[in-house]
Amino acid sequence: MTTEKFTFTGHAGHTLAARLDLPDGPHLATAVFAHCFTCGKDIIAARRIAARLAGLGIAVLRFDFTGLGHSEGEFENTHFSSNVEDIVLAAKALSDQDMTPSLLIGHSLGGAAVLKAASQLPDIKAVVTIGAPFDPAHVVENFREALPRIRAEGSAEISLAGRPFRVSEEFVEDVNANDLETILGKLKPALLVLHAPRDEVVSIDNAARIFMAAKHPKSFVTLDEADHLITRPDDAEYVADVITAWAAKYVKLTPPAPPPGAPEGIVRASEADPRGFLQDIQSGPNHHMFADEPQAYGGTNKGMSPYGFLAAGLAACTSMTIRMYARRKGWPLDHVRVDVSHDKVHAQDAETGTRDRVDRFQREICLQGDLDADQTSRLLEVADRCPVHRTLEGSSDIVTTLVD
Repeated sequence: MTTEKFTFTGHAGHTLAARLDLPDGPHLATAVFAHCFTCGKDIIAARRIAARLAGLGIAVLRFDFTGLGHSEGEFENTHFSSNVEDIVLAAKALSDQDMTPSLLIGHSLGGAAVLKAASQLPDIKAVVTIGAPFDPAHVVENFREALPRIRAEGSAEISLAGRPFRVSEEFVEDVNANDLETILGKLKPALLVLHAPRDEVVSIDNAARIFMAAKHPKSFVTLDEADHLITRPDDAEYVADVITAWAAKYVKLTPPAPPPGAPEGIVRASEADPRGFLQDIQSGPNHHMFADEPQAYGGTNKGMSPYGFLAAGLAACTSMTIRMYARRKGWPLDHVRVDVSHDKVHAQDAETGTRDRVDRFQREICLQGDLDADQTSRLLEVADRCPVHRTLEGSSDIVTTLVD
């Protein structure tokens, strides 16, 4: 993933700071991520979710609302409606760069804001809310004790998560005046509602009300043990994976043609977490999986090891070759199972750099069906003719080039 600094002009003419997370591979779609109340573009959840989406081909713009983070302006002079305006302007700034967004993602109050912004952006095909309130005025619960001072003085300083913020009476009036139920009833893009059952900041009944008020197509996925800020890496990765799988039904994720000389596309490995070994593996436009190492070797065991992928290639190719031959002969082969094990551990092999042991693949083949002895014997011979088997037995040239 490549991250670029990005700026655009907000609702009051101030320069708003953003980060644009770009895929290392094909750019298939663009999303705008709106953060939670008084948070910022660099909160853990935003970073991790954007990184996972970028790894799957979706560019993500995450920005600081006016008066927050690195953006100009005064937070005191903002309100819910101005946040909505900032989202709309972010989308238009991307359109000016030929990256018109088709997906909006909002976290907490940002989730309520993207629901309203979607009505002003005709190119949006899908909207995702994460821990969003049904009523924007829910945010007032964070500083209810300060309401008398806000009303008496026009604004007052509050403390959230140990940080001071000045909230105006206009903000309070604005969130109270916004009605999401009417907006949801007219929402045209597909809607995905993500919410944690144990969210102690915005209770899950908010998600139920959002879901019930919206028309189809809509989906509702619970986030199990996640907290409101999605602070755990596993939860952020799960959110990103759910969003990507769901959005593919509604957002056009059409990749560019594969490069000349590679008709089946390219297999790309991109680091998902530089602190360990987890890799995003993309095979052409339609297939995504993880590669990793066991925890004992510094990984997180969220995917097969590189040698596991190699063994999988041998097992799958063996099974396919046997099936093709039996089908052509019309033999009664009901089912094929191929078990492959490898006797070297990739991490140890990489650290030592030694090649004094040969690779040994143990392959066990199970053939089910009313086969006679000659047919079984012939199918076992055919197994040795599978292309991956021949590649592993032979020698290969690996040509490496450095690219920008």
